[in-house]
Order: sequence, then C-alpha cells, then structure tokens
Amino acid sequence: MEQLLPAGRAGPPIGALLALAFIALEFLYGRWRDRDSYDLRETGATLVIVLGNQLTRWATAGLAAVPLLWAWDRRLLDIPMNQPLAWAILFLAVEFTYYWHHRAMHRVRFLWATHGVHHSASRLNLTAGLRLGWGSQVSGGFVFYLPLAFIGFHPLAIVAVLGSGLAYQFFLHTEHAPRLGTLEWVLNTPAHHRVHHASNDSCLDRNFGGVLIVFDRMFGTFAAAPRHEALRYGLKNAAVPANRPLAIVAAGWIAIARGLKDARSVKGIGAAMFGPP
Repeated sequence: MEQLLPAGRAGPPIGALLALAFIALEFLYGRWRDRDSYDLRETGATLVIVLGNQLTRWATAGLAAVPLLWAWDRRLLDIPMNQPLAWAILFLAVEFTYYWHHRAMHRVRFLWATHGVHHSASRLNLTAGLRLGWGSQVSGGFVFYLPLAFIGFHPLAIVAVLGSGLAYQFFLHTEHAPRLGTLEWVLNTPAHHRVHHASNDSCLDRNFGGVLIVFDRMFGTFAAAPRHEALRYGLKNAAVPANRPLAIVAAGWIAIARGLKDARSVKGIGAAMFGPP
C-alpha cells in the first residue's frame, strides 16, 4: 500500500493541495445538508498522524525501494511499458496483489499494527483516507509486490499503478457520494468502502479491493451494507479514542508487545506476531 510510495518532495505538492480542496468542499457540503461528518478534535488528530506518516516515510523509504530494485535486477522477462496492454496487465496484477495484501493486513497482527490506524477514525470522511500508520515499511508489505518485479514489471511502473489506485481510494472515504448503479459490480465505490470501514459484525473483514471489487466477489469477501442497521465506524471495541493520535499509532505495537510478554512458547510468540488481531 502506501509504504511502497516514495516520500514527497519538500513543499506542498499539487496532490496535497487538491486533497485539502476536496476536504474543504466535503466539509461545507455536509454543513449545508446538515450531515456533518467532521469532528474538530478527530480531524486534528488525523493531521498529526499524517505529519508523522510523512516523516517516517522519508526515514524508511529505502526499505521498500531497495528490495523492489533488487528483484527487478533479477527479472525473468523484459516487459516494455510502452504498450497499453502491458499497463492493463500490470493494473490487474497490482489489483490482485493489493487485494491479498489488504486482506493479510486484517488477518496478521504484524501488518495490522500499522493498518489498524487507518480504521481508527470514528467518522468516515476524506481525512480518514489520509489516516495512515507510521513506519509501515517496517511491516514488509512490499514483499507482496516483489513477484511483479521478478516477472519484469519495472518498480516505478508498479509504484505508479499503486499510487493511482491510492489516489482513487481517497475519494472512497465519504458518506456523501451517491450509489453508482451497475458500476458497483466491478468498481470499488464509496458505498462498498463504507462497509469496509464499518465495525458492524456483518461488515468486518469485507471489501478489500482497491479500484476493483471483483476479487472480493470472486473470493467471498464482498458484503453490502446491512439493510436494517446503521453503519458504525472505527475499531470494534476500541480501547483508544479516535482523537488521541499518539495512542492510536502505538496501540497495535503495544498489543504485540503484550502478546510477546505473555507468550510461553514458540507457538505463542508466533500468535502474538502473526495471529489475527
């Protein structure tokens, strides 16, 4: 996911300015429709988390870049990226890989330690799309994408497709978007992603797709919103309020540390590190 993207340059990039503009529009629209999905303290906590995420990405960028380049140097094929078909195949390959990476982040404690930060917001709005854990490169998510570099896709092309998908996903984090009809059979949409962020029992560990929702439909992880139950956002049985940024960032790692402390066997150590969160 975001751990594969290079750290941004100094100064406000155009993407950040556009994100702020859309966040402002969403805030004003919600106030106009009396459907305000923003909480000032929670939004402030998100800004702290965003700042820490950017700083840690700068400090650990090589942890993802070096292995991808190493794999590409040992590639099986030379895939020219000057053909639309090559980009289409890479897009599908990245979407497939992203699905399994995202699914693993919900089932493996070591990956969840950073990804859980993204699910900590109790209100679903565009700022929630920016609420990402610190030092996610340490969790080694890049390993999922190494086969694509081994096959022969250039790391920059892999990162470009991932980055485009993450830009698309930013707009999924809203309650104000309408349903999209037949497109929802193929695309991941705000309606599908609201289910992914909900902590209702029927919504847990569902809708892992990035741009596409087809792999959720293929592998049995798709779920529609419950008909007679309002969606509740945030972590289920959350021990930390959504407006305490440092506690949120540390919560997953503290849970692992406690599990390791209580472990009495190799199996217990493995469960503390790689068991379900």
